[in-house]
Amino acid sequence: MIKFSHSFKVSRTEIDEQAHVNNVAYVKWIQDVAVAHWVFAASEADRAKFTWVLTRHEIDYKKQSFENEELTATTWVGIAKRVSCERFTKINRGDDLLVEAKSNWCLIDRETLRPARITSELKELFKMR
Repeated sequence: MIKFSHSFKVSRTEIDEQAHVNNVAYVKWIQDVAVAHWVFAASEADRAKFTWVLTRHEIDYKKQSFENEELTATTWVGIAKRVSCERFTKINRGDDLLVEAKSNWCLIDRETLRPARITSELKELFKMR
């Protein structure tokens, strides 16, 4: 398993009427870190040939976060099936775990717009099981 992380600051636009981060922002951050991991690790040729679509999210919200806080999203890929894989994400504020998520993603062939088989090369690249 290879983990990938990036950090960011909570913006004012991500705050809801309860004065903390809106749940929709976490969904966006989970997607953002997954896409950033793909862009970082995959070759230009793989990125030109394939893309991913999200098929399912399971999110556990542990603690609130607030405007201007520095957060870190960390993601890694778990078990791969024929055309899909599970991806895990944690979002932290320092040592405080704010969110844990498990998502399912499907590999898509950009030309046909149909599900594509996850190759052994991609499995190795992301250390998928």
